[in-house]
Amino acid sequence: MDAAETARRCADAMYAADLASQQLGITISEVGPGRATAAMTVTDVMVNGHGICHGGYVFTLADTAFAFACNTYDERTVAAGADVTFLEPVRAGTDLVATATERARRGRSGVYDVTVRTAGGVTVAEFRGRSRSLGEPML
Repeated sequence: MDAAETARRCADAMYAADLASQQLGITISEVGPGRATAAMTVTDVMVNGHGICHGGYVFTLADTAFAFACNTYDERTVAAGADVTFLEPVRAGTDLVATATERARRGRSGVYDVTVRTAGGVTVAEFRGRSRSLGEPML
């Protein structure tokens, strides 16, 4: 099986067991070795007391794209840490797209950048995740 097929099969297996993403309406629209794209619509229940999307939901979308990107090599991989910078507020009804890209992968560790944008292309957050392979196959 080639690298692209491995990435897709890993994503399919992971998504089937990812009830959190499914319940939040997060979808995985693209996946390949070291990259993934996740999308979500901000709903009314995701809005905080300021009338904007709670940052935790934006983080969750970015974290999901990161998780799918670092799990494309048939190795169970988890987050070792992550940071996010929020750049723009997001309102209910906004469609968000998070694009994760691998920056470095050495041994069992990796670094991934995720940009979260509105469907119109406005960048609302930047996320950097650090991964650690558990040394177990996914498939």
